[in-house]
Amino acid sequence: MPELLHTALTALPPPKIGKVREVYDLGDELLIIATDRISAFDVVMANGIPDKGAILTQISRFWFDLLGAVIPNHFISDDLSAIENKIGGKHPELAQRSTLAKKAKVIPIECVARGYLTGSLYKEYQELGSHVHGMNLPKGLPDGSALPEPLFSPATKAEEGHDENISFQQMAKQVGQETAEYLKGKTLELYNLAASHALKHGIILADTKFEFGETKDGIILIDEVLTPDSSRFWDASLWKPGQAQASFDKQFVRDYLESIHFNKQPPGPSLPPMIVEQTRAKYLEAYAKIVGKPFQTEAS
Repeated sequence: MPELLHTALTALPPPKIGKVREVYDLGDELLIIATDRISAFDVVMANGIPDKGAILTQISRFWFDLLGAVIPNHFISDDLSAIENKIGGKHPELAQRSTLAKKAKVIPIECVARGYLTGSLYKEYQELGSHVHGMNLPKGLPDGSALPEPLFSPATKAEEGHDENISFQQMAKQVGQETAEYLKGKTLELYNLAASHALKHGIILADTKFEFGETKDGIILIDEVLTPDSSRFWDASLWKPGQAQASFDKQFVRDYLESIHFNKQPPGPSLPPMIVEQTRAKYLEAYAKIVGKPFQTEAS
């Protein structure tokens, strides 16, 4: 099946459209569809990665099941028949990439867990010195170094443009001290469990982000979970601080865009076939390692 860049469920009200996902309001529930779009530097590329939305949805499904003992989540079903019964008609294009989810009031904070010094945290470390997010680190650590312990690093949740790192105190002021403490604890608990699972399968979970929402029954985990879009996955056998890490995420696309001096402004360019194929291979490898079996489309 060719890449799916947009949905057209004309029997439903128009969806809320994100960089990758399209979310339909079904009244008491949401229908979340992961397209094959891919973004980098907060810009959506002109073409997509075939099966990417299905791969991401099924990785999230695996993690929701594994992490369910830590905190409830929004997952109801990804069964195509159940989804078609809800929305009417036949929609084979939605197979494996769609989730019926509980509604929740989104808590507007990206809850980031970091186990390694890289990305924006490494930039802050270089600019601010060894004291970052309340953690005193040794001086002179190279990019990719393991942190003494996982770090909670909240960020604003921007509707458009870049999220911005904030302090825990700023987060507490925004959502309340009790909620902030709860989210910090759950974020680190989720990260530790996921990082342990990943490492057993040859993957370093360098960092990831979680999103949470409020329901009448309490706070739940929402959105995607621990996918190559929301996480840095490194090959544990090749990890070495101070060099570019072999990864199973969209860093491959970022590196390509840097090589062509992309100005990081819309519209995104069209990715060449080789980049598309190699990126798809990275996502498939991440799925196979994490889930423990190869990804198969319903048609395969």
